[in-house]
Amino acid sequence: MTGTDPIPHPAATSAVPTGGVWPQRRGFGVDVGGSGIKGGVVDLDTGALIGERFKLPTPSPATPAAVAQTVAAVVRDFGWTGPLGVTYPGVVIDGVVQTAANVDKSWIGVNAQSAIAAELDGQPVVILNDADAAGLAEVRFGAGRDHTGVVVLLTFGTGIGSAVIHNGKLLPNTELGHIDVDGKEAEHRAAASVKERKNWTMEKWSKQVTMVLVAVENALCPDLIIVGGGISRKADRWVPLLSNRTPVVAATLQNTAGIVGAAMASAADVTH
Repeated sequence: MTGTDPIPHPAATSAVPTGGVWPQRRGFGVDVGGSGIKGGVVDLDTGALIGERFKLPTPSPATPAAVAQTVAAVVRDFGWTGPLGVTYPGVVIDGVVQTAANVDKSWIGVNAQSAIAAELDGQPVVILNDADAAGLAEVRFGAGRDHTGVVVLLTFGTGIGSAVIHNGKLLPNTELGHIDVDGKEAEHRAAASVKERKNWTMEKWSKQVTMVLVAVENALCPDLIIVGGGISRKADRWVPLLSNRTPVVAATLQNTAGIVGAAMASAADVTH
């Protein structure tokens, strides 16, 4: 299967073209997470997954070789032979990993693009930061769909991931989770893991989140902030408590955002 194979259009009710199929732009994305590596085929016009996603456990230890083999296994499950995008939880420049804040340190300096492509007989592979992928998807198909200007996505989990997108174009590898906020790294102050470890109430944690958002506002003056991560499913309990000046909305794509954004990056240059 490639991104150009036609498949039946589920909404077709009349004027069916020759062969009974409609053209559809498709891409393939793989989202590498701490517990699982999941992938799927994406409709690039709607952001919807085509069929079910497929997930394998993240190997332990999550070395580059082991992760590359697992990514290849996910791709082969679909019989996908075209270009694909893969997320990585850190800074990636020209396919080469630069940081490993919350993953195995052996990733630093590895050409992840080449390592994964080698497991797939040279299929074209694009590697991008996981939060960047989620941000692309949310701005194109999710919570930021109707917004222009500067949109910032912040994902609250073990750390704080970030994406900055201006009028649909990505500024990659922003790593706002590592900015200094009143003498402490943003993610050490307000990641969801900090809330859990310290057993904070939503009220207490939201004050720390507000401090981070104000620091981001002062640096970037965004038009919209999207908050993601697992805790965003409870956004109704903490977003109203925030007191920063920029509108804040919860991410809507949740578990599919990384897959969708990776597929988008495989199909077009998302930075220009």
